[in-house]
Amino acid sequence: MKVIRGGRVWLGAAEGFREGLEIVVEGSRITDVRPSQPDQPTPSQETGAREAEVIDATGHLVLPGFVNAHTHAAMTLLRSYADDMALHPWLTEAIWPAEARMTPEDIYWGSLLAIIEMIRGGTTAFADMYFFEDQTARAVAESGIRAALAPGLVDGEAFEARLQTVRELAATWHGEAGGRIRIMVGPHAPYTASQGLSRAAELAGELGLAIHIHLSETRKEVEESLAQHGLTPIQVAERAGVFQVPTLAAHCVHVTDGDVELLREHRVKVAHNPTSNMKLGSGRAPVQKMLQAGVLVAIGTDGTASNNDLDMLEETRLAAFLAKMEEAPQALPAATCLEMMTVYGAEALGFADVGRIAPGYQADLILVDTSGPHWTPLFDPAANLIYSGKGADVKTVVVAGELLMERGELKTVDEERVLHEVRQRAQRIARA
Repeated sequence: MKVIRGGRVWLGAAEGFREGLEIVVEGSRITDVRPSQPDQPTPSQETGAREAEVIDATGHLVLPGFVNAHTHAAMTLLRSYADDMALHPWLTEAIWPAEARMTPEDIYWGSLLAIIEMIRGGTTAFADMYFFEDQTARAVAESGIRAALAPGLVDGEAFEARLQTVRELAATWHGEAGGRIRIMVGPHAPYTASQGLSRAAELAGELGLAIHIHLSETRKEVEESLAQHGLTPIQVAERAGVFQVPTLAAHCVHVTDGDVELLREHRVKVAHNPTSNMKLGSGRAPVQKMLQAGVLVAIGTDGTASNNDLDMLEETRLAAFLAKMEEAPQALPAATCLEMMTVYGAEALGFADVGRIAPGYQADLILVDTSGPHWTPLFDPAANLIYSGKGADVKTVVVAGELLMERGELKTVDEERVLHEVRQRAQRIARA
C-alpha cells in the first residue's frame, strides 16, 4: 500500500486544493482521503497493520492524472515532418503517403515515445485513433499507462476487413491490463468513412463499445458536407446512427446551434484540440457555448504531427486563452480547465472511476513541483497550474497504484532505447 502525504490536494472545482491531507492507496484504488496522520501506522485492508510506502508530496500539488482526450500516439514518428500546411493537403500530400510506409513495429515504438512524453507531462490516460492499434495496446500494457484505443476506419475495399480487425482487437484487449485498456470504434470522419459510418455504429452497438470520430474540423469539411448531403457532418453522423452509442467527437470547430443541440441531446463528448486547430488554420471551437449548453468538453492534443507535442498543460492554457479572446476573460476559469483535463476527459474515454481523488477511484495521481520561479508567489494554485505551470513540473506519476515516474525517473520504459529506435525508424519513413 502507499500513502501520499503533504502538499496541496485537488478535490474538484467545488472544493479546490486543500492542505493537510493524505491519500491512502490499496492496490489500484484510493481507499481513503483523510487528515494527515504522520505518526500513526497505516493498516492495510489485506495484510493487517504494517508500515506503508510513503510518498512525500511536500511542496507539490497532488492531482488526478491528466487525460488526453484525442491523439494519434504513433504520429510521434512524423513530428515536424510536414508543417505550415492546411489540413486537407497536409493529410493527402504528406501524412497519408508517409503513414503507408509504416510497419506494425514502427507503431509500437512510436506509441512508446508518445507514452514517455505523456507520462513526463502528467498524462495518465489517452484516447488514441490510429492503425495497428494492437501495437499501441502492447505499448500501453507494458508501460502502465491507461488508454482508450480506436482503430481508424476509412471507406474502401478493405473496410469489412478493418471491421473484423476491430472485433479481434476488442476480443483481445478490451478491459485488459487490469482494466487500463478500452477499445473504441474509430470511423475517421464523415468525409473519409461516409459509406461505413452506419456499419461502424452497428459494430459498436453489437460489441458494447464507444465511437471515436473527427467531426466538423474545418470550414471546408462543413461546406462540402452541406453541398453533398444537405447536412452538416454532425447531422450526417447522427443520421447514420453514430450517436446511438457513446461517442467521442474530436474538434467540433465549425458547429451550428443545431449541431450543439444534437451533441447535447445525444450526450456526445467533445475533445477540444486548440493547438492543432490553430496550427492547421482550422479555426476556433466555441467551447464556452458548448459547455453552457450542457455538452461535456474535454481537452486533447491531437497528434504530434499537428501540434507538435503532447503537453496537456500547454494545451489547456491555450484552450483557456482562446475562450477568453472574445472579450470574455471570465470564460474557462482555471478550475473548469482542471475538470476538463481530468474528470471530463476520463468520462469521455469511458473510465467512470478515473479523474477524481476520492475513495473508490483509481489511483491515477500526479505530483507537480511548485518550487520554481514561475510558481512564485502561489496565491491561487489552480491558476498557477493552468496559466504558468509547465509539463516539466510534473515529478511523480502513479497509474492504478503503480509508480510510472518517481522524482523525474521513469520506472517502466527504457527511454534511451525508445529514442534510438524512433530516430532510426523515422528516417526510413521520411526518406521514401
